[in-house]
Amino acid sequence: MPGQSVGAVTSQRAHFDQPLHLRSGGVLPAYDLVYETYGTLNAAKSNAILVCHALSGHHHVAGHYADAPNNVGWWDNIVGPGRPLDTDKFFIVGLNNPGGCHGSTGPSSINPATGKPWGADFPIVAVSDWVEAQARLADYLGIDAWAAVIGGSLGGMQAMRWTISQPERVRHAIIIASAPKLSAQNIAFNDVARQAILTDPDFHGGNYYEHNTRPVRGLRLARMLGHITYLSDDQMGEKFGRELRNGSFGFDFDVEFEVESYLRYQGDKFAGYFDANTYLLMTKALDYFDPARLDGGDLTKAMARSNPNTGFLIASFTTDWRFTPARSKEIVAALLACNRNVSYAEIDLNFGHDSFLMDDAHYHGVVAAYLRNIKL
Repeated sequence: MPGQSVGAVTSQRAHFDQPLHLRSGGVLPAYDLVYETYGTLNAAKSNAILVCHALSGHHHVAGHYADAPNNVGWWDNIVGPGRPLDTDKFFIVGLNNPGGCHGSTGPSSINPATGKPWGADFPIVAVSDWVEAQARLADYLGIDAWAAVIGGSLGGMQAMRWTISQPERVRHAIIIASAPKLSAQNIAFNDVARQAILTDPDFHGGNYYEHNTRPVRGLRLARMLGHITYLSDDQMGEKFGRELRNGSFGFDFDVEFEVESYLRYQGDKFAGYFDANTYLLMTKALDYFDPARLDGGDLTKAMARSNPNTGFLIASFTTDWRFTPARSKEIVAALLACNRNVSYAEIDLNFGHDSFLMDDAHYHGVVAAYLRNIKL
């Protein structure tokens, strides 16, 4: 990969005493945000880029920890000196959103009102709530406006919401492999995944912490289902085909095909570290995202709230069937209809929805070219 890694990094924590009033009607009386930064904030504080994470993401975007060199950030291939998110030019900020399970206040955190984990009492959070929390983090860091807000998938939805809710605080938005709202099919996938968790006997109504157990089976199934939708059919065919682990049929229900082995491995790995309540919250935030809802479904009216001076890069991938290029083009059409400055790239990459995470020269070249034209 071009450029260099940012190397060893450390996480930081910011505490906020100002209550966060949520779209659901719930309130977080106080909360912590865990975040990481890469590069140096310039004197004018004009070179900051916010990276918004997707469903299972977190604050550890790039680099590695000194005591865990194999724990590499989830988007390490795009952040660093000489990489598209060039830390010689930009100050990059990644955070774990409220409701997360990687250090920020979430369902596994202690509820100050009870002295026990929040569990099922943790309120539903929406993308607009995350943007509000991120804006407070920007205040904490002394950043009046982001040079850019960037994200893929659910992260792209946050970037879009920034331009509507905080239009004066974002100069560019880079929205990758995303959509203006979920399709019915995507909502259905999310509900099946949630049902796998909710019906796990170890779920205990979301209060499994008190029972010293975790709904591992449900979370494992949810991740397996999700993982199928993140990959393209061609990629799965090329990677696994119908290969048998032992070369012949076993005529039983154990793992036989290589693709089964792969999915179970991914499910087990994910269930080993992710929190089930957080998974439920993140998928609900995806379902609820619909910035045009209060405008009668008119996305142009919603995007017209963005700053006329804000620039947009919208990128999609040809094999992404969960967030198809057609969904990105809906965003482009709405932006053009309200005379916004928008660039669009449809990239031929064979990794399905996961393409936005991949180290591809053409894809990274598109992002790098756009960012090079940002004036600080």
